Amino acid sequence: MRLSVLDQSPVISGLGARRAIEATLALARRADELGYHRYWLAEHHAIAALADPCPEVLLARLGAETKHLRVGTGGVLLPYYSAFRVAETFRMLEALYPGRIDLGLGRAPGGNLRTAQAVGGGAMPDARDFAQQVWQLREHFHGSLPDDHPFKRVRLQPEVDTAPQIWLLGSSDYSGALAAELGLPFAFAHFINPHGGEAVTRAYREGFKSFNGGKPEVIVCTFAICAESETDAERLAAPIDLRRLHMALDIDSPVPTYEEAAAHKYSQEEQRYVMGQRARAVIGDTARCKRELSAMAARYEADEMMVLTITGDYASRARSYELLSEAMR
Repeated sequence: MRLSVLDQSPVISGLGARRAIEATLALARRADELGYHRYWLAEHHAIAALADPCPEVLLARLGAETKHLRVGTGGVLLPYYSAFRVAETFRMLEALYPGRIDLGLGRAPGGNLRTAQAVGGGAMPDARDFAQQVWQLREHFHGSLPDDHPFKRVRLQPEVDTAPQIWLLGSSDYSGALAAELGLPFAFAHFINPHGGEAVTRAYREGFKSFNGGKPEVIVCTFAICAESETDAERLAAPIDLRRLHMALDIDSPVPTYEEAAAHKYSQEEQRYVMGQRARAVIGDTARCKRELSAMAARYEADEMMVLTITGDYASRARSYELLSEAMR
């Protein structure tokens, strides 16, 4: 089973965004050495805990820092942008790193409504056109727009003989159904919605309509923390537990340190909430992580598992990926 990385470039309390971006580049280099299959960057806006609002920019550097990984986005929030402009950007990345570029597409705003309006230049992004945008992107890359389409004769540059692989991302049946209709590979966000995803991926496979000979392909992305022992894993999970509580309380702050997490006194209600969020994650030692990741892949009939890991320091995050690589190998 292939194993891949989703990186949100987390900002740890007291360290700042520049350190978060440096840590992303270092982790990508290490993932390349460890044999991970692909490395995706996520787009988020105006969130103190996450440092990457423009993954396509960081991706240009990431490709130069690595040799074997497929690199891409998980994902670009397409309703903010024109399909043609995204096609140009990723065709350029494909020219730089041929055969290695993934274009993962999402339709969520990636921030609050005021932020979405600011990113959209004063207008709210309209996801009602998302399906049409995805179709247009696919046609741009393959030069297959209908003859009567107004953009048929627009030259897409740079003109290279390969195209990025488009992935549709989602946490609901909408994205799965659209991926099936357009013949695109599909990535399900278990780390966002841990319930009902097996039915979504099953329906995707059953409804898949091939485009250019493509076959259905499924990635499942989960949050995971792997450590030398169960005790260590629980300690490493404490900052992200508190981070999830902050999100629920609309507290915009960086990822807590271990000291900050240990200092928080949970009420019973807060404790119940935090433990209820654990369904999104695999947390434990190598044996438990291997067992649970393998079981999740089987439930989803996944071709590949993608792992998102955030801890209270960058060294333990990198070590978690090392242990997972060893365990799944």
